[in-house]
Amino acid sequence: MDVEYPGFGLIVINGQRFDRDMVVEPGKIRPRKKGPSKVRRGEYGHTPLTAAEDLPWSGSRLVIGTGASGRLPILPEVEDEAKARGIELIALPTSEACELLRSLEGDQVSAVLHVTC
Repeated sequence: MDVEYPGFGLIVINGQRFDRDMVVEPGKIRPRKKGPSKVRRGEYGHTPLTAAEDLPWSGSRLVIGTGASGRLPILPEVEDEAKARGIELIALPTSEACELLRSLEGDQVSAVLHVTC
């Protein structure tokens, strides 16, 4: 997968620049829709990643880029859902997640990439 994280607030996927969180699935790139998770924002001071979102459960791995400083909260329900589906969940700061994604076979990997914090 051709993905780069040049720095805070920007991600480049297959040559396209995005200034918001993105979701990557085999053959598809789309913005992350945080709406279902926003109700939990007050608890964390930041919109966490929850299982209520439309997460990319296709493939055998889900890589989560947790932001420049690795501060994206991932709720246990996301980990539980991944385990129940037999999907390996890998959470890393976004720069490290992008490095990993470049080394993996794209058809078996999905990702949620947070571009700030």
